[in-house]
Amino acid sequence: MLAQIFLAAAEAANDQGFYQTLIMIAVALIFFYFILWRPEQKRRKKLEDMRTGLQKGDRVTAMGIIGTIAEIKERTVKIQVEGACIEMLIAAITDVEKKEEK
Repeated sequence: MLAQIFLAAAEAANDQGFYQTLIMIAVALIFFYFILWRPEQKRRKKLEDMRTGLQKGDRVTAMGIIGTIAEIKERTVKIQVEGACIEMLIAAITDVEKKEEK
């Protein structure tokens, strides 16, 4: 009789431990979503919007090089830097200052 009581208590503890493990995994996934994945998605979306809105004449920073966009192609841009023209991937652009409309 006593053995059956201990056996029932052990089975209940095993079920409770399984549910606690599932709850902890769910909490960890929610934590990673809101702390890591979601902010990264927002940052990528902002960069993508900035890069798709490029226009000729905008001042850009790409890999530490600051210049003015001279030509835009499908995957690259030509940047005018003090008399020289450099062709770079659009993905390398990290900052854009829109040209001032007059």
